[in-house]
Parts: sequence; structure tokens; C-alpha cells
Amino acid sequence: MTDDQPHPDMVPPEEAPRRYPSTLGGLLYLLVLAGVGTGIGIAWAGDWRLGVKWFGGALIAAGAFRLVLRNRDAGMLAVRHRLVDVVLLSGVGAVLIFLSESIPNQPA
Repeated sequence: MTDDQPHPDMVPPEEAPRRYPSTLGGLLYLLVLAGVGTGIGIAWAGDWRLGVKWFGGALIAAGAFRLVLRNRDAGMLAVRHRLVDVVLLSGVGAVLIFLSESIPNQPA
């Protein structure tokens, strides 16, 4: 063995890939995705109004999470400036809920 090569026992082992979010925002992002997925599942099962409400509620929750989290903790919730993210997420969520309530039932 030469002096420029470390002893095999001295080489650090390969780090295992992380399987969890590194920020609180990442965890909340997964929670929002679960809400959106639940909404899509409910809509697919037949109750589209309730599914769209779940979807809209998850987007409003994402906007609230983005509002209270610092930029470095927001993870994937931080896409643009905080105010833009909050307005877009909350606005789209509110519009979805409004539309799910205001669209009249069609006769069968």
C-alpha cells in the first residue's frame, strides 16, 4: 500500500440514500399530496363534488403551510415568492370549492 492511498478500514462507507423528507415543508408537502390523492380517489369513485372539495381543501392547506413556514423550511412548497405561492394555492383551492358548490346538478 502506498502513502497516498488510505487503508481500507479508514475509508468511510457509502451513505445510504435518505428515505424521509429533510424539512418540515417536505413532510407537509407529502400531506398535501395525500389530500389531493384522496380527492382524486373520491372523485373517481363517483362523488365528484366531494372529491373536488378535498382537492381544493388540500390546496388551501398548502397555501397556509407556505404562509407560516420559513423559506428554508418550506421544501417543495416554495416555488416562487411566498406571497405569490400563497395567493395562487389558496386562490385555486377556493375557486375549486366554489365551483363544486355552484355547478348545478344535471338531470339524469
